[in-house]
Parts: sequence; structure tokens; C-alpha cells
Amino acid sequence: MPETQLNNPLHGKTLEAILNELVAFYGWKRLGDQVPIRCFTDNPSIKSSLTFLRKTPWARQKVEDLYLNMRR
Repeated sequence: MPETQLNNPLHGKTLEAILNELVAFYGWKRLGDQVPIRCFTDNPSIKSSLTFLRKTPWARQKVEDLYLNMRR
């Protein structure tokens, strides 16, 4: 098994778990300010956000980057 994943904080984390932690930490309003996408600012929900993030790599990358910054 590759050793490259040992220090990766995203390893084993689902997108849903990451999003739930971000919403708990920032709330939808601040999350929408940090990553300005409509699924966070206009009638936000976990389900709609997951659907959008799974289809949109650039948005998912921004969310993952924000999560990593939050953990620091």
C-alpha cells in the first residue's frame, strides 16, 4: 500500500463529511462569502451542494482548499 496517503488530511474523508464540517464551522453565510457559488448563497442545502460539487471540479477544489485551511 502506498505511503503517500499517510499525511493527506483528505484521505478517508467524504465530500459530505468535509461539507458538513465547513457548514458547522463557518455557517452557510460565511461559507458563501469564502466560496461564492450559488449552492452556498441561494437556498443552500447539503444535497444541492454535493450535487454541484461532484459535477464541478474547480468548485470542489476550492471547498477542499478551504477545508485544509480551516484545519490549520
